[in-house]
Amino acid sequence: MKLATICKYVDQPMVLNKLDQKMPALLIGAGGAYGIADSLKHSSKDKNHVKQRFIKNAIVISSTIGASLLGTRGLKIGGKKILGGLMERVHFTELQKVQTEAVNKFLKKATIKDAVILDALETAKLKELSPKQIELLNDKLPTSPAKQELFSVILPEKQNLNSKEIFSEIKRLSLLGLIPVAGGVTGGIIADKVTHTNNRKGTADKVKEGLYQYLANIFLCNVGAGAALFLSEKLEKANKIKPLTPMKKLAVILTGITATGIVGGSYIANYVSKKCINPLFGEKSKGKGIYDERKPEALDIALHADDIATAGILSGFKWIEPALPFMYFISGYRAGIGYRNAHHHHHKRNDRHERIMELQKNAYG
Repeated sequence: MKLATICKYVDQPMVLNKLDQKMPALLIGAGGAYGIADSLKHSSKDKNHVKQRFIKNAIVISSTIGASLLGTRGLKIGGKKILGGLMERVHFTELQKVQTEAVNKFLKKATIKDAVILDALETAKLKELSPKQIELLNDKLPTSPAKQELFSVILPEKQNLNSKEIFSEIKRLSLLGLIPVAGGVTGGIIADKVTHTNNRKGTADKVKEGLYQYLANIFLCNVGAGAALFLSEKLEKANKIKPLTPMKKLAVILTGITATGIVGGSYIANYVSKKCINPLFGEKSKGKGIYDERKPEALDIALHADDIATAGILSGFKWIEPALPFMYFISGYRAGIGYRNAHHHHHKRNDRHERIMELQKNAYG
């Protein structure tokens, strides 16, 4: 089986539609399971603490997922669209209607007698084609304008975006990442008020973590991707490099992401937090180091999986898009709980030091 065939299979409109329809259930299921597991993890503490943790998790997770679904799907009330979504797709029955019309139009123009080919075309009317059927239609149907028109509907090629389209797509993807982070921060502040644990420091931590997640893990990575693609397009037009294949374009995008997001994003986010957000909330910055409050860690690197997904989308691999809200959920949740790890690591070091001193004291009497 050719790799190109597998790529065509997952990029079929009907496959994308099914993935997109399953994502809300997966998102709600995963978020709910995490919230319950995190609450049970603290079950050894007093009941009031566990209850507070459960309520906070419920509100933060609900607001993050709710904001994400609202942003991606929009809002309809009584069949009337109130708010447009950033990842809207047509209903599956509408997709079947479009593909049925495309197949029927092709059959009127082409004379097909092979029963296996006809069976594959009938399949394309109502559901996705199998990899074998894709290879069959690709290899056996003679090249013609009618075939190209058919394939543009049932097996569309990867879209080669120009610089204007790239920055428009980056704007959309950046909004897609901003919405769950903003939802998480809002939910976190509400959760603190509901559990009567709100204070200026807690609110500041949520705003700072929201800024960190958005700048370091989402926005600046998107900017780097767009800048790298823009530069490569200019080099192509100047005949300095050959036109990029989707895989080469993916490599260029990942280079841009690494340069601006992974390397510079955390630094910029921490700098803005120390110089702008801390004074705004009346906090004094701890120490002179830029990473005194929030250090990059393993999970932050893992969160750049969404940047790889962004790179895939900009390279033309549309099947990745339905998974983006799932990837952005972690950023929204961390913003909602006001995650800060440098202070946490500091306490860990102090706790280890105290344990060592106690052991030495016991050993030497």
